[in-house]
Amino acid sequence: MAAWDLSVTVEELGPEATPFKVSVTSDLHIGGVVLRIVEKTQIKKDWSDHALWWEQKQQWLLQLSWTLEKYEIHADARLSLTPQHKPLRLGLPNGTTLRLQACFSRPVFQTVTGVCRLLNMRHPEELSLLRPVEEKKKKKKDTEEEVAVYDLTSLRISSGPAHTLSNGMPVHFADSPQTEAVYKMLSVSLPTPETITKMPRPTSLVDKAQVHSRWLDSSRSLLQQGVQEHDRLLLRFKYYCFHDLQPKYDAVRLTQMYEQARWAILLEDVGCTEEEMMLFAALQYHIGKLSLSEPQLMTSCPSMDDLDSALQCLEVKTDAEESSAEDMLETMRVAPELHDYLKIFRPKRRTLKGYKQFWFTFNNASISYYKSKEESLKEPIQQINLKGCEVAPDVSVAGQKFCIRLLIPGAEGMNVVYLRCENELQYSRWMAACRLASKGKTLADSSFSNEVQNIQSFLAMQRTTPRVNAAQTDDSINTHGLVSPRYHKKYKSKQLTPRILDAYQNVAQLPLTDALLRFLQIWQALPEFGVCYFVVRFKGCRKDEVLGVTNNRLIRIDLSTGDVVKTWRYNTMKQWNVNWDIQQVAIEFNGNVNIAFSCVTATCKIVHEYIGGYIFMATRTREQTEVLNQELFYKLTGGHEAL
Repeated sequence: MAAWDLSVTVEELGPEATPFKVSVTSDLHIGGVVLRIVEKTQIKKDWSDHALWWEQKQQWLLQLSWTLEKYEIHADARLSLTPQHKPLRLGLPNGTTLRLQACFSRPVFQTVTGVCRLLNMRHPEELSLLRPVEEKKKKKKDTEEEVAVYDLTSLRISSGPAHTLSNGMPVHFADSPQTEAVYKMLSVSLPTPETITKMPRPTSLVDKAQVHSRWLDSSRSLLQQGVQEHDRLLLRFKYYCFHDLQPKYDAVRLTQMYEQARWAILLEDVGCTEEEMMLFAALQYHIGKLSLSEPQLMTSCPSMDDLDSALQCLEVKTDAEESSAEDMLETMRVAPELHDYLKIFRPKRRTLKGYKQFWFTFNNASISYYKSKEESLKEPIQQINLKGCEVAPDVSVAGQKFCIRLLIPGAEGMNVVYLRCENELQYSRWMAACRLASKGKTLADSSFSNEVQNIQSFLAMQRTTPRVNAAQTDDSINTHGLVSPRYHKKYKSKQLTPRILDAYQNVAQLPLTDALLRFLQIWQALPEFGVCYFVVRFKGCRKDEVLGVTNNRLIRIDLSTGDVVKTWRYNTMKQWNVNWDIQQVAIEFNGNVNIAFSCVTATCKIVHEYIGGYIFMATRTREQTEVLNQELFYKLTGGHEAL
């Protein structure tokens, strides 16, 4: 049995303090080492939150029953006795910065869970921590404008249920007027600062890919990843599948979700049409007005009791969530018929041919088209299988343009097809059908009618309604905070204001909660919603490409043109592996399809964690909303050290 003097520093004594020398033997357990160090300090305090940190190995020694021999600790080891919870500055989606106690010793996944419990945000598995962009050296003028930090380090969660409310907020926030004010700040939308024009905006796919290289590893602790006490990190929604959203309990969660969506649109992380931008601006203006007049925003709203229609838009349903009973009902339900005259256009190189009209029929997850209705009993000109395709709107309500853009998977990539409808009703039905078919669902699916209604309500909001007094404008509208800077280069504020107010007439009657949900619903309907970009190099290729990761599929994108080359859905995935030695991800799909790629702008661990994380999200059910299988999450997202 070996014996030696172990060198241990105690953080409480300061960085200049001389390390303690503790006589130990190889069979001494970690708990005994901690006890001897505490006795040597002669400081009487609560040491229960302290643990040993092994600096050379960048490892926490949390197993108190393990011996020094089992940890392979020898005389040259430098250990430090330090608190496991330390102050951390946390930036939220709405721009608020908090200082709170965060766990530096547990995996980031558990740290985020603890932070979200403190902030009363359910489903912490949807969020993670992001490193902020490295700031350039500030000028003397900028140093005066320091970001306000709200201190919550003294906040402690009560022993009662996590969602016990007092005066419309969690009990632990109601202890003082200061913490009460912070909670209201977190649960109410804040006005957009004037500095939006100076904020960095992505100008290319590479810029968007750089953002996702800054995610922390969920299976390692903060200290293991170089995060120090008082450092600043960003708390953001990482996985775009929002489960079991209940405004009655999710005031902070819903507001922060809205803020993240709002900034994604204002900073052009997600593209949208001009009409959609004016609608987003109108909803922001409406939400801003209501937030000022309704400080207790989520506590008493009649729409809370019936949120089924909103949840269908805000909750991503996967094939894994559907029960056998629903499948049985699906086969018994009579599918509505869908057939009509539509126009089709196939853009090809060196051709100027436009739209041609044909008779279209929808059957299962395919569309067929014929020369005329009378020819529909014969063989179709073509049958297009929509399962796995990309569906995007190409609409201008003002211009009476109602088109559907389809990207059909083919042997040599994605084939582009445009369908043009005559009116809103026809477009709503065919768009809803195409969206369901892309997921492998038929018109018999119960969500078809709801999908049609949602599309119609979205189109109705884009319709411009002449105001009663068109000459009257609201000079208080800060158009810089409602639309992206690109539109301020294109239009003057006095041109944008009446357009925003026209769109505002269609949403002015919405209660605050409904307005927030509607904003998120429209955000989720955008073609670029929830796509996280990574620059990769596919095996066998000589040039870099972009991989888009979403909640249900992977997208291969041409880096130079931005065109979609191929898509693969998770429900066709058989397995995926990571070769950690050469940093390469390999994925096998049904039909003997295999792909492999290495990452350029991020580590393979981040991409691996995204794929595993989305598959984990698909395992959640409404019956298990409060129970989280952390072991399964680590198994799906952890690296080779977690296996």
